[in-house]
Amino acid sequence: MPAALTCGEPAGIGPELAAKAWRELGTDLPFFLIGDPTHLPGDCPVIVISDPAQTAAACVRGLPVLALPFPEPATPGAPARANAALVIDAIRTGVDLVQAGKASALCTNPIHKKALVDGAGFAHPGHTEFLAELAGVKNVVMMLASDALRVVPTTIHIPLAEVPGALNPGLIADTIRITHQALKRDFGIAHPRLAVAGLNPHAGEGGVIGGEEIATISPALEQLRAEGIELTGPMSADTMFHAAARKQYDAAICMYHDQALIPIKTLAFDSGVNVTLGLPFVRTSPDHGTALDIAGQGAANPTSLIAALRMARDMAQARAGG
Repeated sequence: MPAALTCGEPAGIGPELAAKAWRELGTDLPFFLIGDPTHLPGDCPVIVISDPAQTAAACVRGLPVLALPFPEPATPGAPARANAALVIDAIRTGVDLVQAGKASALCTNPIHKKALVDGAGFAHPGHTEFLAELAGVKNVVMMLASDALRVVPTTIHIPLAEVPGALNPGLIADTIRITHQALKRDFGIAHPRLAVAGLNPHAGEGGVIGGEEIATISPALEQLRAEGIELTGPMSADTMFHAAARKQYDAAICMYHDQALIPIKTLAFDSGVNVTLGLPFVRTSPDHGTALDIAGQGAANPTSLIAALRMARDMAQARAGG
């Protein structure tokens, strides 16, 4: 069964990445694009399909596209307000197809959130929250994954000053439970090992540099250990990410956005994958934005999208039992 790839913002690098990914993967990893065929680079052979079941045969000759006509052409670097609603529709279509069992997984090209707000009143902070709503799921978790490291930020796109107030034992416990379940179900790790970062320098040094580790993080970890989850922490974040430390765990649970993303983007800047955990279907995405500044120049690096498609395939196979 093929993977579904949404078009993302057509004025960004998504069309170029889709074409490059098809050239790299060919028939080894069949996927189809949901979007407007006219937005793709002119040198990319396109095969318009009417059903995802046609993907395997079509990808021999070109990039399979489930056509979703947009009102405006794609002008590199300049999102069109009239196209915003169709970018959202492409995501809805992908979710419908994967939930109907017509696609094995959903991979999403980057969206431009301001363009969606301006053009269609998009009411979500990003893909993750919108997908959760479409799936009818309350709690989802963002993981950034690569061959070198998997990280999960407990809080995501909020100001750093708001992080201590946002953290609570319930949020930390839910994040860890969802991650633990996903490592077993989607990554095939029978007994996941999780390392949990503290919030403060040196994990608070017993309360001298901050009390969140004692008052908020440790109570959640104690509860989860009683449930049988293997945990280390709260740990000093500055000693968690060197090579020897990374061998001791399968994923790192971090307290805020940059605590998680700085190490993985240092180790795997071009190959990191954004994964949404806790959904009833597999969803991955390249770990970068729309890159409007280089759109249409042929300079976009497809490594992260290719990694996202491969991870989506592997996760779908794990869910299906191998």
